[in-house]
Amino acid sequence: RSVCGVISCRRAHLRLCLERLKGIVPLGPEAGRHTTLSLLTRAKLHIKKLEDSNRKAVHQIEQLQREQRHLKRQLEKMGIERIRMDSIGSTVSSEHSDSDRGEIPMLRMEQDWLVR
Repeated sequence: RSVCGVISCRRAHLRLCLERLKGIVPLGPEAGRHTTLSLLTRAKLHIKKLEDSNRKAVHQIEQLQREQRHLKRQLEKMGIERIRMDSIGSTVSSEHSDSDRGEIPMLRMEQDWLVR
């Protein structure tokens, strides 16, 4: 290949990549002709926004996971207290059910809802 052929091939590839980039990057209200520099600048800003958004999402996931662990511990603690209360209540009055005493029995929840 000649040098000119290689250069024109690279330029064609660059034009194709810039066209693809135009389709990905939000260009804003001035949808007229964009220079390569303005397109690359917008792409850079868009990438920074995406990274910031990703960082916030990761932070929120970590915060929700901490809250989930805390709630899971509280649920386990309530279950242990409920079992203790049930065993004390059964020795005091075995003929009354939970509903007779105005109590609502604690539901056994599947733990896989906590993992999601």
